[in-house]
Amino acid sequence: MRIRTIPTHYYQHHDADFDAAVPAEGYGGWQRAELPLDLDKTAVVVMHAWNARTREQYPGWHRAVEYLPRAARLQEEVFPPLLGAVRSAGMKLFHVVSPDHYYESYPGYARTLAIAGEEEETAPEQMAMDEVALELQRFRYRHGFPGDHNRSDIEAAFASLSFMPQSEPQGDEEIAATDRQLYALCRHYGITHLIYVGFAINWCLLLSQGGMASMSRHGILCSAVRQAVTAVENRETASRELNKEAALWRVSLAFGFVYDAEELIERLSSLPADHGSLQNSNQGEGE
Repeated sequence: MRIRTIPTHYYQHHDADFDAAVPAEGYGGWQRAELPLDLDKTAVVVMHAWNARTREQYPGWHRAVEYLPRAARLQEEVFPPLLGAVRSAGMKLFHVVSPDHYYESYPGYARTLAIAGEEEETAPEQMAMDEVALELQRFRYRHGFPGDHNRSDIEAAFASLSFMPQSEPQGDEEIAATDRQLYALCRHYGITHLIYVGFAINWCLLLSQGGMASMSRHGILCSAVRQAVTAVENRETASRELNKEAALWRVSLAFGFVYDAEELIERLSSLPADHGSLQNSNQGEGE
């Protein structure tokens, strides 16, 4: 057991001040504490770190998913030192992918199948759609997201998905495409805490296969690295990335904690060369 104390960020969602005009402004807000992290029981999850290529190649995808340039920048600037520190610390590093077959030739996926077994082709039971429901769905696709004129580009992009070089699995790092596969990896290695990086924090990382909602149902703590995620934003939120802020708050309240990339890199990089055990259970107080 290798336990390190790590600066850990959490949201103090109490106490409301009912003497104030806005009672929620009495909450303590974001706090920081020195809390333990068991490096042998924690894995970093790189989720949906796609190579979205350029707006010139897939203009429709970029028109509908405006965070793609932010995601590419984070993969180029934040991922290399962060994933390097994780690997140097000897922590497990899992890659969660969308089920589009671009990962199947990697040795890490074969390793996952050896642990989890072959994935059965199952899908949730579906209600038969009536004509009104179908009309409503068609309207959403045309006028909400992604827009009919963008659909062909998005389909073409997903038909040729790949990893960015900075987030590509190395060696036999395990790859999971489903909830069952990721949980099987956690069970096999005794992982009780997953720290997510990738895209998008308020969408796939929460709700897609291998996301926090599913893993938390298995009793696994799910956290995120603030500088290594971005969010799906809209017209009203994009300039301040408010959806990202709301999602990180939600992670803190519902799933786990939030870590700072530089603090995590610094602490992991300070491990002795043999990554020996250092136990320290002292917990710091919130600031």
